[in-house]
Amino acid sequence: MQLEGLHHVTAITGDASLNVAFYTQVLGLHLVKKTVNQDDVSAYHLFYGDDTGNPGTELTFFDWPMAGPQHSGAGSISAIALGVHGREALEWWVQRFESFKVPHEGIQARGDNQKAVVAFRDPEGQRLELVDDEGRLKGLPWKGSPVPAAMAIHGLYAVRLIAKSLDPTARLLTETLGFRQSGTYQSEQHSTVYVFEVGTGGPGAEVHLDVRPEVSFGRPGIGGVHHVAFRTPNDEEQLQWRQQISRKISSVTPVIDRFYFHSVYFREPGGVLFEIATDGPGFATDEDPAHLGERLALPPFLEPHRQEIEENLRPIVPFHLAALS
Repeated sequence: MQLEGLHHVTAITGDASLNVAFYTQVLGLHLVKKTVNQDDVSAYHLFYGDDTGNPGTELTFFDWPMAGPQHSGAGSISAIALGVHGREALEWWVQRFESFKVPHEGIQARGDNQKAVVAFRDPEGQRLELVDDEGRLKGLPWKGSPVPAAMAIHGLYAVRLIAKSLDPTARLLTETLGFRQSGTYQSEQHSTVYVFEVGTGGPGAEVHLDVRPEVSFGRPGIGGVHHVAFRTPNDEEQLQWRQQISRKISSVTPVIDRFYFHSVYFREPGGVLFEIATDGPGFATDEDPAHLGERLALPPFLEPHRQEIEENLRPIVPFHLAALS
């Protein structure tokens, strides 16, 4: 039994139309599922990924315009790293960010191995990074993407967590979830970031733990991250993970059927919300793979309420790239 790396990361937007424009037209990701937050059907839940929304490529957003801005701090996810293939791709992305006036920090070298990274922010301040994945991420570029396939984002690379202390979260990662520590580097704030990896390790399988005892606790909001999910292949192993985690953490949820995958949630000791999600059934369960994300998709238990749900959702209004630059 082994986690297979990152499944998805879910963040918060206050403007669904702007969110769709940026992540599809600028970053070139595929909106593979336009649905609602199953616990708050007044909010969209938008899923972006590779051409078919494979696990490990999914960056998702809850549309909560009343959430207020996020406050970074302990117990929060401070950065989402995405993988591209090679230094040439990073140089291409710097030029693209310049053309769209996307705030970025250029190509920086990180850690002892001088890993090439481009940090940038989306229009709502969400901190993201592009990292050279050395061709190891295998997401399939979206066929309708404005980004050339050779420069495409191929999936999630890592997430960075902020914690007041190392040991509680590190013990959960290594003793319960099967991670191992693989390195360290210095953050922009000169704190030590500890790298943990699971499974085969490397791109798509890393959690970075930024230890900063001086910071106050954060609060998720617009421009911040709600939770991170890790991959398990099937329902049987998910139940085993739930049993194993419950020995250390009492507040583990039951298995929740999200229709496109099954989920178990819990907070790690530092305060970040974790999820264990199954690889299937997948996003083609209720849509033709050639037309993913084109209409509002609702799981069967919400379908009888479609009219009411649609009436309470703000329309997602398309606009052109020029509106972002």
